[in-house]
Amino acid sequence: PQFSIAYGLLTVEENLDATLRLRLGGLSRAEREARKTEILTLVGLNAIADRQVKVLSGGQKRRLALALELATAPDLLLCDEVTSGLDPKAENELVTLLKTLTQQNCRTVLSVTHSLAHLDLYDSVIVLHGGHLAYHGPPQFLTHYFQIGEPADLYPQLSLRKPEEWHRSWQKHRSIYEAKFLPAPAEAPQASTSTLSSPEEAPSSLGASIDEPSTPSSPREAGPQTASAFSQFVTLFVRRWKLFFRDPSALWLQLALIVGFPCLVVIFALNGLPQIQNLTQTHSTDFFKLAKENAAFVAQASKAGSLVSGLIMFQVILLTLMASNNAAREIAGERLIFEKEKFGGLKAGAYISSKAAFLFFLILAQSIWMGLFVKLICRFPGDLLSQIGILVLVNTAMTAICLAISSMSRTAEQSSLTCIYLVGFQLPLSGAVLALPETLGAVTRPFIAAYWGWSGFLQTIKETRYYDVVQMISQTPLSAGDLCVWVLVAHVLLGLFVGYAGCKNSRWPD
Repeated sequence: PQFSIAYGLLTVEENLDATLRLRLGGLSRAEREARKTEILTLVGLNAIADRQVKVLSGGQKRRLALALELATAPDLLLCDEVTSGLDPKAENELVTLLKTLTQQNCRTVLSVTHSLAHLDLYDSVIVLHGGHLAYHGPPQFLTHYFQIGEPADLYPQLSLRKPEEWHRSWQKHRSIYEAKFLPAPAEAPQASTSTLSSPEEAPSSLGASIDEPSTPSSPREAGPQTASAFSQFVTLFVRRWKLFFRDPSALWLQLALIVGFPCLVVIFALNGLPQIQNLTQTHSTDFFKLAKENAAFVAQASKAGSLVSGLIMFQVILLTLMASNNAAREIAGERLIFEKEKFGGLKAGAYISSKAAFLFFLILAQSIWMGLFVKLICRFPGDLLSQIGILVLVNTAMTAICLAISSMSRTAEQSSLTCIYLVGFQLPLSGAVLALPETLGAVTRPFIAAYWGWSGFLQTIKETRYYDVVQMISQTPLSAGDLCVWVLVAHVLLGLFVGYAGCKNSRWPD
């Protein structure tokens, strides 16, 4: 393909090793190493196998793309503008390499190109103009047929006549030229016929094929064994961690979020949660004194309730923001590579599972530290494990939903924007700060993970007075802890299901 299909942060050898593991099963380590060495030597990359792809030249990246396709030893290579954007030297090396592959490995190469250089290396040339066949034969007759001095004059010559006229001309004269280059009928071996359709985006194009040499027929070997879904999962999971630790910006951002966000929460209660004083039990008949004491208690309870509710919701919202950062670009950001690997046999289930497993480790680190740090500094009452469990669930739920959005999006930017909007609506639609109208709240609440995280966390302090004062100030009804858990689990399952469906369907970027 014209685009890069390798990870820039991995080395040449690591990219090829991952491709072999994803596409082929049943290979021992020694067999895989031998195959890697053979392919890298064949494409001329053995000397730079330890270099990261991001530092390679354009020609070297095309060689790597070819190496990845040679992993399964294909009999036919279809090349789409593989020399576009390359300098003349790199183009010459790549076309020569393609020719070498046909000579050494008895395979056919079909190349769609607009380049008229190195036609002598091709066995057959097809010229398509406006979707019509204008020529099909050896390159040495090209200039004679089109009455041009050199191949570079072909395109100006084509523009002088309509595509239909060129097609009729070739139909009229093809028998004369075929008589010159086709062998006599008695000598002709049995041959197969192949066709190539014209690219819609080009008014004219050149299809050139480098055919495998004639060899005695022999029984075909059995095709390579496909890698299992579990093997693909392990390969993808290991590769994702390599990419994570080799991307300093992503690594430092995660550390900053994990450490920094809990600090944002605790600055509102560095001295711990305020104590709630009991209402003085007095038999005084002084009405004004009783009213004053009652007002002071209500003010104190309202302040404590608002603080507790706000601290819980702040944790939940920050975790949903981290979830968006976790997953928004996870699939959409590598869509081209993923779609290409699907052609090589990558299973959507193995892919989405590897993403979920990788992200779950980030979720655990983010959620556990958030719950533990806030608990220690603010001295939150309630069971720590239950509180961390709710934080893990709400983070997992939002991460799964954002992963689903990423799988359904064509670009990483589109996915990121959608996920940010989704997080932005969590706070107002949760009803934790301002209660929604009853009808609207009943409709939206099932889809708002922040509400279930907030309500579920409050259930962990139900036996304390803080729960009572939160209920006193909140106009939004709270849900039972078990219901909160099951709804968040449903969010996770829904996100993974939609994510799987998005991976199954092809979504090439525009």
